[in-house]
Amino acid sequence: MTELLKKAFEAASKLPPETQDAIAARILMELEDERRWDEAFAKSQDKLAQMADEAVAEVEAKKTLPLEEIL
Repeated sequence: MTELLKKAFEAASKLPPETQDAIAARILMELEDERRWDEAFAKSQDKLAQMADEAVAEVEAKKTLPLEEIL
């Protein structure tokens, strides 16, 4: 455990139990959200590679405009 996380837990441990529970629930939600993002990203690698290939092909076929022309 990092020193910063230890410091945060020490500070949280001095709070009322209901506040500690609220903080704990928020941390657990963040961890679950991070897990879902990691899972979704891992599953999307093939699609991302396909999209990158399509983007390169469009640039090579001159089917795109420079950003300066769009803005």
